[in-house]
Amino acid sequence: MSIYKKIFQQTAIYGLAAVFPKVIGFFLVPFHTEVMQSDAYGQYNVVFAIIMFLNVILAFGMETAFFRFYTLKDNQKDVLNNAMLFLLFTSSVFLAISLLTQNFWTAFLNIPKDIWQYVIWILVLDALVIIPFAKLRADQRPMFYSAVRIGNVCINAFLNVFFLYLLPLIVSKYPDSIFAVIYVEDFQVSYIFIANLIASLATFLVFYKSYFKIQFCYNSVLGKQMINYGIPIMIGGLAFAINESFDKILLERLLPADIALSEVGKYSACYKLGLFMVLFRQAYTLGIEPFFFNYAKNDDAPTKYATITKYFVIFGSLIMLCVIVFSDILKIFFIRNEAYWDAMKVVPLIILANFCLGIYTNLSVWYKLKDKTLIGAYISIIGAVLTLIFNYVLIPVWGYMGSAFATLIAYGSMMLISYLLGQKYYPIPYPKKAIIGYMGTSIALSFLYFYFFRENYWIGVTIIVLFIVTVAKNEKKLLISFVKR
Repeated sequence: MSIYKKIFQQTAIYGLAAVFPKVIGFFLVPFHTEVMQSDAYGQYNVVFAIIMFLNVILAFGMETAFFRFYTLKDNQKDVLNNAMLFLLFTSSVFLAISLLTQNFWTAFLNIPKDIWQYVIWILVLDALVIIPFAKLRADQRPMFYSAVRIGNVCINAFLNVFFLYLLPLIVSKYPDSIFAVIYVEDFQVSYIFIANLIASLATFLVFYKSYFKIQFCYNSVLGKQMINYGIPIMIGGLAFAINESFDKILLERLLPADIALSEVGKYSACYKLGLFMVLFRQAYTLGIEPFFFNYAKNDDAPTKYATITKYFVIFGSLIMLCVIVFSDILKIFFIRNEAYWDAMKVVPLIILANFCLGIYTNLSVWYKLKDKTLIGAYISIIGAVLTLIFNYVLIPVWGYMGSAFATLIAYGSMMLISYLLGQKYYPIPYPKKAIIGYMGTSIALSFLYFYFFRENYWIGVTIIVLFIVTVAKNEKKLLISFVKR
């Protein structure tokens, strides 16, 4: 098997493991919003945002550090041993401190004690499987890796359906059955995290034997190198977590208490419609990133990268336009409870923000090829700072619309900064006129339709067709070559 074919196959398998959880999570949205009130759904999303943030801290960049040193093949056993011992120690310390000070944290984070206890154990169990998962990737075992990841998601999804739908149904029909013992009314948010905890425990049980193989002998010199390598990764991860999810936490903190969780719930549900752009970006990245590195030595690499970016913008512009035009149809299928529809006005902003993030991913090729990944971390930090500043400024004025604008400002700024720095360190002849033209046209048509002609599908379909015709006319040569191939 050629190395390129092998890379493609492994990318496809790992890609399935990466995309599948998001798809399942997306299809849980209509289920959650149908069985839960907006305030309960808001509380779930706030806690989930806290988990995402703490996950990064507990991981400590050790997964990337493990890959960096394990692939050197000089002392693989010490690398594996150090990484597992480090996360075992830090997770144990976190567990002890969190349990001993849980009254403080539940008051500070404003979440019930039982949910905090579930969160603690979820975080610890997830941290303990980071290195076993990483070793599967290092040993090139994508099938086993993906099977465990997908198994975790399936267990979680099934238990969500069981606890939130089947269990109440069974108890209502058979109140004296054994299921009545585990049923608690108005316990939906806790049930979701119980399901998550059981799925995390099941995943840990797949790998628990690996902890019996570690030696309690820590290589301090190697450990210092790994920690120093992991800290910038953790900082970049924290910046990403802030950009991705901190708006929910800030909404809950900055809005009036009587409406905060309900507004977070509405915003989070409508935010999920941006997943169409997220999936496009992730699928594209998984497929194109190996090409970026493999083609870097060719003389025409910058020209190829410029062309690829242009066509990413074309397809992204079309996806944005289609999703926004048909968003009011999509909401019927994916957000069935009309109480959540008040926040639909954030959809164009969130989709555009994710589009900007996708373009930023394209533009980031320069710092990856030039081994200046630290600059990528700095760009993410700038995005995180902008996220925090504009959320604090705009939420008291515009509520969740302020959060949507803050997300767009952060990702848009990251896109522009990466472009300007990239042209300095690794000039790429992007067809700026075409890119700005396609993107600008799509943005103008999308926002014009959504805010002035919304749900007039004659106009919506017409502007989509006009956009496609314009692209076909301008890119006629490329389309003909595709057809011939």
